[in-house]
Amino acid sequence: MKENQSSTDSSSNMFLTGTILLANLDYSGLADYAVKALVGGVIWMAFKVAGDYISERLKKK
Repeated sequence: MKENQSSTDSSSNMFLTGTILLANLDYSGLADYAVKALVGGVIWMAFKVAGDYISERLKKK
């Protein structure tokens, strides 16, 4: 029974810690970061596709 109690205590402590961390998030900053990450990902993907396309064209020559 003691082992089960320890598991319950640790899971409730994790839940409490997660709740506190989520309560302190700056959601506007998080949204700005998400937009920047999305734009950066699109730019990276465009360079990757362009590089692959140019590489294939050079191999054919």
